[in-house]
Amino acid sequence: MALATPKKCKSQVLKFDYEEDVAIAVAKYTADLSEKYVKEKGSFSVVLSGGTLIETLRKLVESPYKDSVDWSKWLIFWVDERVVPLDDDDSNYKLAYDGFLSKVPISPSNIYAINDKFSPEGAADEYEARLKHLVKRKIIPISDATGFPKFDLMLLGMGPDGHVASLFPTHHQRYEKKRWVTFITDSPKPPPPRITYTFPVINSASEIAMVVTGAELANTVKIALGGEPCPGPSPLPCMEVSPEEELTWFLDKDAASKL
Repeated sequence: MALATPKKCKSQVLKFDYEEDVAIAVAKYTADLSEKYVKEKGSFSVVLSGGTLIETLRKLVESPYKDSVDWSKWLIFWVDERVVPLDDDDSNYKLAYDGFLSKVPISPSNIYAINDKFSPEGAADEYEARLKHLVKRKIIPISDATGFPKFDLMLLGMGPDGHVASLFPTHHQRYEKKRWVTFITDSPKPPPPRITYTFPVINSASEIAMVVTGAELANTVKIALGGEPCPGPSPLPCMEVSPEEELTWFLDKDAASKL
């Protein structure tokens, strides 16, 4: 199945010595974008992922950002979620709540978790319907270029296989072109049932940060950024990420060690 060639976005690769330096840089980057978008449009929509990302956001809940960021204007979403109860340790919502959201004054009404009472298919349909409702109310804009919802910032990680969100290299969901949110029942990483944004939504975002730390990701970073041949017939999903304005890679020296 052929992939459309993603449009070329402006991109930069930032390398830091240590994960601590990445955390400091990601906090400043996110706070600066918050100020920009709140000033421009009165809100700041942020899409989170799971994995180590929430730990890397820890500097945002410290001084000076904890008191200087206008948290009341933030809208929080998830690029993917495990279809488990929200209080389950596998839940990306719980991970984000415990490590980040519970420590800053974002209104609960501005936090858009999945409905954990549904099947994977039902949860994907319900989340997409909620996004469409937010678009109808003009809380989330539509991209003029794509017709998909346009979030201000997506904070993404990736796996050693190059997956982003729950879009895995050999799974058909990565090719979805019409849906905003789709589902997966056989994720190669447990737990298997998940929902995920599709690439048209991911790539309609204004800004995307790819936050990648750790030596176990060095080979994948080399393929994505260093011109190493892909192991399969298609590009890795992480290579398909192309937001409308700017893609910024945040790497520590371990992740960047093979570039």
